[in-house]
Amino acid sequence: MKILIVSDTHRKDVNLKEILERSGRLDMLIHLGDAEGSEQEIASWVNEGCDLEFVLGNNDFFSNLDREKDIMIGRYRVLLTHGHYYSVSLGPERLIKEARAGGFDIVMYGHTHRPFYEVDKKDGDKDLIVLNPGSLSYPRQDGHRPSYMLMDIDRDGEAHFSLNYLER
Repeated sequence: MKILIVSDTHRKDVNLKEILERSGRLDMLIHLGDAEGSEQEIASWVNEGCDLEFVLGNNDFFSNLDREKDIMIGRYRVLLTHGHYYSVSLGPERLIKEARAGGFDIVMYGHTHRPFYEVDKKDGDKDLIVLNPGSLSYPRQDGHRPSYMLMDIDRDGEAHFSLNYLER
């Protein structure tokens, strides 16, 4: 299973369209907010059979998107959120606490425009995968390279993640 994870495209969709053309067939596209009304256009670019998951970002003003979603990807229970309601600009700690309290295996967020990947380990609890794909349109990390993540579920049901950058 191949899943593309993006966030914070802010209607500047040329990079996303390029990634979709390069990525080949996808099983799912996850957009973690601030698509700013491009949802229908993005949906027209993906292959048939690709599941689409969008959540509301702080700049999705006139949208009916869900604030967050609780979905299953293979055997993993996943929380999708933009993150601004969890103050992720100050760090992911509050979001991690909420995801753990909710029993999630993976939490995905955006908002910061900075890629992040961590396996949060806590004694006595299961590991929690925490990730942010960064932004394809307005990256803010050192080097300011547009970023996205790919998630692959292998034949044994194990999730693997790769952080990728759009090279110019």
